Amino acid sequence: MNRTDRLYAIVEELRARAPRTMRAAELAERFEVTTRTIERDLLALQEAGAPIWARPGPGGGYGIHVETTLPPLNLTPAEATALATALAAAGRTPFAAAGRSALMKLAAVMAEAPKETAATLISRIRLAHAPGDAMAPLSSVIQEAILAAIALEITYRDAEGRETTRVVEPAGLFATRSGWYLSAWCRLRQAPRAFHLGRIVAARLTGERIPPRPLDALLRDIPIDMTEPSLM
Repeated sequence: MNRTDRLYAIVEELRARAPRTMRAAELAERFEVTTRTIERDLLALQEAGAPIWARPGPGGGYGIHVETTLPPLNLTPAEATALATALAAAGRTPFAAAGRSALMKLAAVMAEAPKETAATLISRIRLAHAPGDAMAPLSSVIQEAILAAIALEITYRDAEGRETTRVVEPAGLFATRSGWYLSAWCRLRQAPRAFHLGRIVAARLTGERIPPRPLDALLRDIPIDMTEPSLM
């Protein structure tokens, strides 16, 4: 366990024991380090603002004020992406700066693996304009295709009601005033295409790995206004 993980784990160990205290020797045994190392860790946590207090003497030890701390926030990558997208859509409100600050705080307490996956998903989303309609539910199949770079077979219904089945290489998602779209290289048309999420009737993973396609490069060839800045 590296030091950063140990610092988080110490806080959780104290939280689980609260309102009782733990001696430094107990924590040292729990994390298989020296008592001196634990004492340095506890001092670093206190200096960083963690509400850890010490009671000297026999029967004393270290404790934490649980009412002033939060447990780890276990957001899924999709949940974190939803929050980031919502904050980006509200970018022109008086609370835009506070929203960015809140997102940074959420990211700070997420576990590393979900955080990295969320960052990958967020990097494949662009918001040109806040859409007038709610986003059609993003299926787990489309999300997995974007994250894992897998070719996707979709059945798509166009504005006239015609349905086609085609294999596409997904690059990411973007929003305009008319709604949310999947940006992808279409093998049927041999060109970049935008597919309105509300018109994707069915989607299936082909299992074929594809080279990741740069989202911004595809968007340059799709006739749509993408002059607004990206999410992150």
